[in-house]
Amino acid sequence: MVDLKKDRAILVHQRQARSDDRELIEESQLLIDAAGAEVCDVLTGHRRAPDPGTYLGKGKLQELQVLVERHDATLIIVNHDITPIQERNLQRALGVRVVDRTGLILDIFAQRAASHEGKLQVELAQLRHLSTRLVRGWTHLERQKGGIGLRGPGETQLETDRRLIGQRIKYLKRRLERVSSQRGLRRRSRHKVPIPTVSLVGYTNAGKSSLFNRLTGSSVYAADQLFATLDPTMRRLDVPEFGPVVLSDTVGFIRELPHSLIKAFHSTLEEVANADLLIHLVDVGNPDRHESAVHVDRVLEEIGAQEVPMITVYNKIDALDAEPQYECNAQGIPDRVWLSAKTGAGVELLNHAISVQLRRNRRVYRIRVPAEQGRVRAQLFERANILGEETDSAGGSILDIEMSDATLNWVYAQDGFNQDWILDAQSDRREAAGA
Repeated sequence: MVDLKKDRAILVHQRQARSDDRELIEESQLLIDAAGAEVCDVLTGHRRAPDPGTYLGKGKLQELQVLVERHDATLIIVNHDITPIQERNLQRALGVRVVDRTGLILDIFAQRAASHEGKLQVELAQLRHLSTRLVRGWTHLERQKGGIGLRGPGETQLETDRRLIGQRIKYLKRRLERVSSQRGLRRRSRHKVPIPTVSLVGYTNAGKSSLFNRLTGSSVYAADQLFATLDPTMRRLDVPEFGPVVLSDTVGFIRELPHSLIKAFHSTLEEVANADLLIHLVDVGNPDRHESAVHVDRVLEEIGAQEVPMITVYNKIDALDAEPQYECNAQGIPDRVWLSAKTGAGVELLNHAISVQLRRNRRVYRIRVPAEQGRVRAQLFERANILGEETDSAGGSILDIEMSDATLNWVYAQDGFNQDWILDAQSDRREAAGA
């Protein structure tokens, strides 16, 4: 991991096309700040194609050398992915460390990862990225010289480094396969009990963790910085007019999120693809919010979550003194909500939108539960949305229950449940579940 603490960094951004990259530069400055370094200058330029040897042309390289000396810089951050040869040549020419965009993001991930799975995923991504760059880093104590007592293992140091890194990568893959299998088992266990999963997604620093804490009463770390949280967190949320759901907070997305990171975090992002509903958070005060939303949509498509129903939430309305509100789509289903996770204004509108979205495919059943089946009645109250209850002449309960097909199958599987208890299986009271 690159130690970015107290480093004085120069950000290098080179356009390959005539375009305004101001937002990307500003975002990269925030990334550097999140990593713990100080941006002392920014070098920008335009070039049709990167120089194969040093990425920069001779003129820009000379400018960069002057900036390094002027600011006494200790680190160069290239705001693009560069080849190992370009990285090595830049380091030789400048005399300071060089890190590309992927290396910077990996360093932030390494600082933020707290769970066992998160640490494994970050280390695997780091080794894949650095395997072609790290030489003489792992085996500096190996005996490579000739002579008695100094003979090495019979291979060059570069080969030894690559072999050891390759072994570590294989080990991490095996560990992650086991963790992924355990996650799959937990997911299947949750599906046996039909509680829907709602995943928070969005651009990093859009306020996902703040909204997660507001909805669930949790204390997940939240800060005004990119990638403040990395590891996914799940909590139970009782949605008014619906019942319990599992709410999942996920890693934020950014522009040009390296494909290697999406691959490394695939098992984690599977929670998003398997969710019943997505809540896409957008920072309403961000002037580039529309472009940020496009980047989020691209990542969702890459992980196979583009077909999952979605509510778009415009957060941080308190900064604009705006009022909370929601809008519906052509079918009358709420799919856009304006709120403030910081103050809580509009959260009740989001709960209503979640309820309506998840109730779209539910139907209302009338079920009679005998008085002696109190355990089954308690389970129904725990897992389903009870719309009303009456008592029959024998002391039993007649319940109007709103259920999905999955919940109905779960009810059938409960010990002691008799299908004859269902009095009205054909009822389709959509108005009870409507918006």
